[in-house]
Amino acid sequence: MNHYHEQWIADWCQENGWTDWFSQQRSYWAFPPHAVMPTPIPYQVLREIKATKGFSPDERSWGLAGLASLISCVTIGYGLSSPMPILIAFAFCAVVAIQLEEE
Repeated sequence: MNHYHEQWIADWCQENGWTDWFSQQRSYWAFPPHAVMPTPIPYQVLREIKATKGFSPDERSWGLAGLASLISCVTIGYGLSSPMPILIAFAFCAVVAIQLEEE
């Protein structure tokens, strides 16, 4: 899951003079002003971007999928008088919650 929208990173890089940003192994790298080697974009900057922009489109879609599975499984579980669909929804929502965690 991508926690940051690519346009958010591109906008920050353009505003601060960083160039040629790229993503590698869940971290973002770019060339700082007047540098010849790329460096990771500071974690504090990424947290600030996240705080101002909110959920990324990927996070929104996963969250809505978790909510939809919960509602549908509760409805199916009530109709079948069985707790198994609710347990399946709980497992799926647990996976979504783990995916939403940032490192």
